[in-house]
Amino acid sequence: MKREKLEAKLKTLPTTPGVYFHKDKTGEIIYIGKAANLRNRVRQYFQASRARDPKTDALVSEIADSEWVEVESEVDALFLEAELVRRYLPRYNILLRDDKSMVYIRIDIDSDYPTVSTTRRPLDDGARYFGPYLSTYSARQALKLLRRVFPFATKRMVGQKRASLHYHLGLDPGLEEGKTSLEAYRANLRKLIAYIEGKRNLIIKDLEKDMKRQAKAKDFEAAAKTRNQLFALSNLTRQVVFSDKEFLDISKDHALNELMDVLGLTIFLKRIEGYDISHMSGRDVVASMVVFTNGASNKAEYRKFKTRQDQNNDFANMHETIARRLSERNLKAWGKPNLILIDGGKGQLDAAIRARDEAGQRDIPFIGLAKREEQIVIHTTKSGVTLNQEALHRLGGFSSATEDFILINLPHSTNLVKLLQRIRDESHRFAVSYHTVLKRQRQTTSILDDVPGIGSVTRKKLIKTFGSLRAVQAASEQELATVIGGKKAQQLKRSL
Repeated sequence: MKREKLEAKLKTLPTTPGVYFHKDKTGEIIYIGKAANLRNRVRQYFQASRARDPKTDALVSEIADSEWVEVESEVDALFLEAELVRRYLPRYNILLRDDKSMVYIRIDIDSDYPTVSTTRRPLDDGARYFGPYLSTYSARQALKLLRRVFPFATKRMVGQKRASLHYHLGLDPGLEEGKTSLEAYRANLRKLIAYIEGKRNLIIKDLEKDMKRQAKAKDFEAAAKTRNQLFALSNLTRQVVFSDKEFLDISKDHALNELMDVLGLTIFLKRIEGYDISHMSGRDVVASMVVFTNGASNKAEYRKFKTRQDQNNDFANMHETIARRLSERNLKAWGKPNLILIDGGKGQLDAAIRARDEAGQRDIPFIGLAKREEQIVIHTTKSGVTLNQEALHRLGGFSSATEDFILINLPHSTNLVKLLQRIRDESHRFAVSYHTVLKRQRQTTSILDDVPGIGSVTRKKLIKTFGSLRAVQAASEQELATVIGGKKAQQLKRSL
């Protein structure tokens, strides 16, 4: 009977690009995929004549239901699939993967010759990284198409003084001959980044304004160039590739619906923010703010905080972070969240709620996620949510109450828990990465700064030449002298 119901549902599949979800009989998402044509791709799973490997056969045998989300283009499907797989971690996506690592898009927009490329290993080199994406081929194909809309350089050729063939094909900015200024090139890259981050409609509006302004100023050559960008952007919907957040139908997001039901919320959770604190025994204390828009990570909105005072007190550090986030200036600049998730238990949540109340923003719901048992923590009266016991039991969960707090336990396989874990893990990763940067800077500068005659310029020169502080310490006095001179080298070697 259930199979007949599924077959009837498959007949309603659209022929547009999108992302599909296969679920087992318990409703758990077991596989997420992307498609250029949802009808053709999803129905392939149920065609007995197709030759399949044993893992795919095992997947098909477990499919009890399928759902899908339509998007504008295959490029959008690529970015959306990557985000949802990272969140839900469906077991068959892991089983059916090959052994190759995932790929990131790298954009070093702040360099004197910005390039766009793909890499398997993101580095702390000042460039911006997007991903990871599950398919290297698809990510590169998407960039190939986006390059026609937003021309970019892929590498810098040493000694090249003339614009490359790619410039004449409209794929490169032509910095070598000054065909495009560095400022204009970076502005173009910012549009590319905005597209990757899901701001297609905003880009189109900006380009239309630019074209009208250029035409009014009778700069017809620039207006024609902008018009061509608009045409190329609209043509992406007809291109074959394989996170555009604005196309994600929030009403079909299982995790968000479950979260709203359990917490008794009526407003859609368009913007969820996650916070975490990171430090080493009270030194280099930092906090992270990650943002999920319509259930998908929105890295352009991430923010980091360096606390004004280093102290080994997570409650005080969290209080300061939330107080700064909910200041009038930041609310105006970043907008207001629909829900805030604190990485921690009762103490961290209580400190965050106190900061929220002091800022006069009591209408923002606050919850915590305790690490040990993955328990959702809410304050009985101050969290701004109402526990829906019926929805909780429907998901196989239960709750326990203390005087001021309620602890919610849910199966870790539920979509709700996977979403909160994804937000919590992302806030932890972002906080730790910032803390690591500060710690390295302190470790590097603390030793060399104590050496008389070694200033910031000399220090940077040493690190750039030898690669690390350890290499500087291991260098001979003669090697140091070739970089900073004999007198400084002698002083440095004596101090080290």
